[in-house]
Amino acid sequence: MARILLTNDDGVRRPGLWLLHHVLWGLGDVVVVAPESMRSATGMSLTLHKPLRIRQLRHQGFKAYSVSGTPSDCVILAVNKIMRERPDILVSGINEGENVSYQAIYGSGTVAAAIRAALLGIPSAAFSLDLPRRRPLDPALLRARMAEAARVAGAIVRYILEEGLPEGVDYLNVNFPEDISASTPIRITRVHTARYREVVDERRDPVNRPYYWIYGELLPGESFRPGTDVYAVFVEKAVSISPMRVDAAADVETYRLNRLVEYLSAGKHV
Repeated sequence: MARILLTNDDGVRRPGLWLLHHVLWGLGDVVVVAPESMRSATGMSLTLHKPLRIRQLRHQGFKAYSVSGTPSDCVILAVNKIMRERPDILVSGINEGENVSYQAIYGSGTVAAAIRAALLGIPSAAFSLDLPRRRPLDPALLRARMAEAARVAGAIVRYILEEGLPEGVDYLNVNFPEDISASTPIRITRVHTARYREVVDERRDPVNRPYYWIYGELLPGESFRPGTDVYAVFVEKAVSISPMRVDAAADVETYRLNRLVEYLSAGKHV
């Protein structure tokens, strides 16, 4: 029986996690280890400056473990302390909000859990669902869309367990469009660089001291390149599956950088 480690960054009781748990339950032994509360946009951060706590709980009749740290903490604690045997796959999500473009991926706690597992040599997949930005989403509608996304996610996980990831691929970053349905198309994509303009909003507190909100404004659709994750989710309204690797080193002509070594060896640096 496959050993499946399931986590997220939205918190251990969020619906996306448990709808995904429901479809994974038939694929193997699912162990849920997730943050005790929201840990969105924590990236690869680890909790090194204070103790971590693990608490066992039950949710919808199933056992789970909540961790007082980040998704990366969850993966490390699960592999080293909670699970008796190494997991065959790490599944992260379903995140409440998309994680398309490197802008999002490098900050995402959801994707970070998949990267952390991949660094440990564990195949992994991160799943995220786009949500409306300008209006609240009815909880029943959220569950319906999460359920459809979970159905597709379960099929992807089954495929990975049966076939493995392609050579050179360490994890998959999967994003579902807001209006996902049974007829939604599926695309294999590469990752776009950016999909929003970063904005810093300065405001004033009651004693006139400044404070700041950081947020992003979505770039116009014509800036999105076909074949990318951003184009698939926002323009084609398709499921985006991006094959990823943890080796982010640039594949460049090294002789150009050898000139840098010569430059530094000549003592031309400050």
